[in-house]
Amino acid sequence: MISSNLKIQSLTTDNLTELLELDKACFDGLWTMEGYLRELESPNSHFLGLFSPFNHADLLGMGCFWSILEEAHITILAVHPQYHGQGLGTALLYAILRSASDLGLERATLEVRDSNHVAISLYQKFGFKTAGKRRGYYKDNNEDALILWLSELQQPRFLKNLDQWASVINSPF
Repeated sequence: MISSNLKIQSLTTDNLTELLELDKACFDGLWTMEGYLRELESPNSHFLGLFSPFNHADLLGMGCFWSILEEAHITILAVHPQYHGQGLGTALLYAILRSASDLGLERATLEVRDSNHVAISLYQKFGFKTAGKRRGYYKDNNEDALILWLSELQQPRFLKNLDQWASVINSPF
């Protein structure tokens, strides 16, 4: 379903209700309203939303990264479960990495559940490599997190790959 009609834009506090609904659907309420407000109002936080090509009021996915020195720390990437498998995560990750690169950030990092093979595969497609593991990182079930890094956001080869991803994301299906 990747389509040039998708709308990816920065989120604001006006999107708080939609964020909480998406969080509930994806994570069963992982973040609180206060947590989302803090992220939306932080000058170091870049929060993107992916909206339906048919109804731009429908928030289908979200992604957030912190800009810390020369690094983009991806804190959340989620697509509504009923839209899984349609390439929306690819579009969101592309938008996050493009934004981070455009800001001059040099590296990106994130934590991902050890059991989330779909997400790990997505990150690996973009060049992320496993750098370590945080034991018991996820408190709901004591699951380990893999620490992934991508260290070439400003390298010509990566920028060329981003351009190739842009053409895939924007091509009609």
